[in-house]
Amino acid sequence: MKEKILAHLDDASQLESLYRSNKTAFRTSFYEIYTQIADRPQAAFWHQRLSYRSHSAAPTQQKSDLLFLVATALLTAFLVKLPVIVGIDEDRYYPRNVSFILFTSLLVYFARKRRLSIMISGAVAALLLVGALFINWLPSADDSSTFILSCIHLPLFFWAVFGFVHTGAPSLMRWEKRPDFLRYNGDLIILVSIMTSAVMAISGITMGLFSLIGIDIGEIYFQWILVIELSACPLVATYILDTNPRLVSRVSPIIARIFSPVVLVTLIGYLIGMAWASKDPFNDREFLLLFNLLLIGVLAIVFFSLVELPRSSSGRGALLITLLLSVVTIVVNSIALLAILYRISNWGFTPNRLAVLGANLLFFIHLILIAVQLVRQVRSKEVEFAAIEKTIAVFLPFYAGWALFVAVVVPLIFSFS
Repeated sequence: MKEKILAHLDDASQLESLYRSNKTAFRTSFYEIYTQIADRPQAAFWHQRLSYRSHSAAPTQQKSDLLFLVATALLTAFLVKLPVIVGIDEDRYYPRNVSFILFTSLLVYFARKRRLSIMISGAVAALLLVGALFINWLPSADDSSTFILSCIHLPLFFWAVFGFVHTGAPSLMRWEKRPDFLRYNGDLIILVSIMTSAVMAISGITMGLFSLIGIDIGEIYFQWILVIELSACPLVATYILDTNPRLVSRVSPIIARIFSPVVLVTLIGYLIGMAWASKDPFNDREFLLLFNLLLIGVLAIVFFSLVELPRSSSGRGALLITLLLSVVTIVVNSIALLAILYRISNWGFTPNRLAVLGANLLFFIHLILIAVQLVRQVRSKEVEFAAIEKTIAVFLPFYAGWALFVAVVVPLIFSFS
């Protein structure tokens, strides 16, 4: 990107195309070479454009945004405490409705922020309603695998719907804004973790102070105040990230650079330890389950590390580490895939085996595509971050489709068993 900026510095149209193709990579590269071109009028223009931050937001607009934030936070609190308010069985309510507790307020927030059309907003609302009706209608039993699978996969599908709204509800063929959504998720996790720690610390201090004067507020505080505070954290963190976009943007790339080599070493050590301990994912169902959870966690770290590369200004070393991590993850995925195929060949299909098989196949194909793209970038003279991001982003709808299939169709195929 740096070489392209230098080569086309006098071509306003080409610079604009470079910027629109990958805004984060363009911004990072431009700041790295700015000292070399600071005396050029075009460089001064782009420096002002990239550095500009509006401070002219009208007080009425700020007040409106804050009121809307409070209203959506109260919506989340209402959904969290609905069983208490209307007398619903909590054990039945929470597993079924976690999707709507997590995403309803965020969907409303970004539908307003992205100014979605009434048609798209209505479609998203209808999807929420249909999803709520389906999961609350779905028959359940203590040993119902299909019910558990639906409760796990429906939030994954609505996470994808949330991504669709977050990116402005573009055509499903448009992938360019999906990496920004993944980066937002990374920033959100970091900020929510900080806020949660702060809330827990303040709560402990508050209850301690009241206990010193002989008043026990623990039960009321936990059931109402603390639950509402924690449920509002994702929404408040989102508002903070919107109003202060640079607050966490420099922290996430650092965490990605630290975690990638640590996870790589840990994963290699784990595979060696697994062989040393003679652990068998082919016949040990519980171990295979943990093995797949490990795979999902590592895959998330691979995604996070790759989308953070443009912001971290990392060299080829970080790219090579991520490539090695992808290759090791392919090995882990291959073991899990062979294990589930072995279990199916011996004991046939079950809802769990079908769900895990489909997920592992998607992981395997996606990881192969990522590894091939990373090999190309390591061998190329200039790293094309947009190509890496595209390899990740274009595959995300397949995960969403599989999550919807497992949540809705698999229970019907196996007669809610």
